[in-house]
Order: sequence, then structure tokens, then C-alpha cells
Amino acid sequence: MERLPRGRHGLSPEFVARNQRERLIAGLTQALFEVGYQKTTVSLIGQRAAVSKSDFYKHFESKDECFFAAYEAAVERVRERVVGACSAVADQPWALRVREGIVALVMLFAADPALATIVLVEGLRAGPGMYDRYQAAVDGFVPLLRDGAPAGPDGGRAPEATDEAVVGGVASLLGRRVLAGEAELLEELLPEILEFALSPYLGAMEARRIVSVG
Repeated sequence: MERLPRGRHGLSPEFVARNQRERLIAGLTQALFEVGYQKTTVSLIGQRAAVSKSDFYKHFESKDECFFAAYEAAVERVRERVVGACSAVADQPWALRVREGIVALVMLFAADPALATIVLVEGLRAGPGMYDRYQAAVDGFVPLLRDGAPAGPDGGRAPEATDEAVVGGVASLLGRRVLAGEAELLEELLPEILEFALSPYLGAMEARRIVSVG
């Protein structure tokens, strides 16, 4: 997010306000990646965003409010990428749609560790009330997995708890690597994550086959 030019620029107050808000969200996301939630201050956010402290408080009442806005923006960005990847192969079998969605998710996080950090790590550290937001974000991906899912290996439809466990498990696997500072290496996890996600629905052998030909 580029800083606006100094002095007279002819931009509307609404545009300036929106630009500042977006820069503050980006600044907080970067600060979280650099020093973590506890050490991120309003001053540091402003420095990263090139926005004054007084202007910060024109947009947000507190660091927490800025964090919530940044978190929601990050989750929406992830969701758009995953939904887009699945939609691009909407005419393909369920397993291939799931594979493309997971590949898009992992590659996005690997390319943007700051995004991965706010979504998968700092979302669990930001104090009271944040866990519910984190869980709601995770649960929001469950319908994408469940839509069109086949019967399980025993012929019966996997229970809803399975869908929730798979999505939560994928988030946990990725989050542990991001917490360890290994976001750039997430691509190495792809075979493991794909097999984990597909096995409850297709069985281990079929899941491995799909992963191997991916």
C-alpha cells in the first residue's frame, strides 16, 4: 500500500481516509509478523503505515479494533483465493476441487508469511474474544469441503464433525509451521495435508493416488 503524496494532491477526503485505513491494516499485519501481538503498539503500526498516531485514532479506537479489522480482511483475502481456485475447476470431481483449494491456500501462505501469521498464529494470541473469531473463520471453510463430498470408505456420508476436524486439522498443521518461522516451507507439507484432507472421504489408498498424480 503506497503512501499518498505530500501537500496538495486533489484526492477526495474519502479516498484519503480509505487509503489511510488500508495502510494501517497493512502496517499492523507487518508489525505482528515482525514482533508479535504483545509488542505491537499503535506507534509501531503508525510507523509501518506512515500514518500519524493522531490519524490512527481517527480510524480505530484501539490496537484491538485495528487488529480485528486486519484479521477480517486477511481471512476474506484467504477465502477469496480458495473459493477462486475451487471455482476454476468447478466442473471437476470433488477431490480435485479440494486439492486445488488446498494448494491455493498453502501457496498463498507460503508467499505471504505476514498474512499466514495473522490468520494462523496471532489470531489465537490477541486476547479475549479473538478465539471465537478464529474459530468462526475456520468454520467458514467447512461448507467448501462438505459441498459435493462423496460417501466415506464404508459407504456412508462422513459426519459433519469430520468436516470440522479436517478443516481445523489443516489450520493446525499450517499454524505450527508458521509459528516455527517456516512459512516459506509450507509447500513441502502439501502431500501430507492433501492426504490428511482426502482420506476420511476416499480412503487412504485413493487419497495417496490422487496426491501422487497431482
